[in-house]
Amino acid sequence: MKRRFGIDIDGTVTCPTTFVPYLNDAFGLNITLNDIKQYDFMPLVTVSEKEFYDWFKNMEPVIYSRSPLAAGAKEILKRWEKEHELYFISARDSHLLDITKEWFTNQELMYNDIHLIGSHDKIEAAKKYDVDIFLEDKHDNAVNLHEELNIPVLLFNTPYNQDPIPDGVIRVNDWKEAHTWVQNWIKNN
Repeated sequence: MKRRFGIDIDGTVTCPTTFVPYLNDAFGLNITLNDIKQYDFMPLVTVSEKEFYDWFKNMEPVIYSRSPLAAGAKEILKRWEKEHELYFISARDSHLLDITKEWFTNQELMYNDIHLIGSHDKIEAAKKYDVDIFLEDKHDNAVNLHEELNIPVLLFNTPYNQDPIPDGVIRVNDWKEAHTWVQNWIKNN
C-alpha cells in the first residue's frame, strides 16, 4: 500500500549545515551547526533585522541552488519514490519554485509535488495532500503537524530543535534511522 509522505526540504532533505558557510562569510562569523541553538539566525548576527532580511532574500536563490543533500537522503528518497507518494512541503516562497524544481532535477530526485507555502504553517498543505506521515526539522512545525493531524512526524535531530516533544513526534538522527522507523511503522500499520 502506497503511503503519502509530507517532507520538508531545508534542514531535512538538505544538510542542516547549508546556511553556516554563507552566514560565516557574510557576517564575519566562525560558527558551526552546534552554535545554532534556535531556528532563528538573528541572535547570531550583529545587523538589523532589515539588513539580515535583505541579505537573506538576495542570497536565497544562490543558497537553495547549491544546497548539499543531507547524508543518506538521496538513497532513501530514491527507494521511497518507487513505493510511496512524496510531497515536498517547504516554507520557501513560491517565487523559488523553479530553482527548487531544478535542484531536485539536478539531484535526480522524483516528487509527486513540491509545495512552497511562504510560511512555516504547513498544516493546510499537509491536509491538502492527505499525508500519512511528515518529516521535518523545525520543532514547532513537527509538534503542530502531529497534534493537528494526528500523524507521526519524524523530527530530524539538530541543535536548534531540542525542546521536549510529545509522543507521536519521533526524533531521528539521520535518514537511515528515519527509513528504519518508517519501515517498522508500515509493517505495524
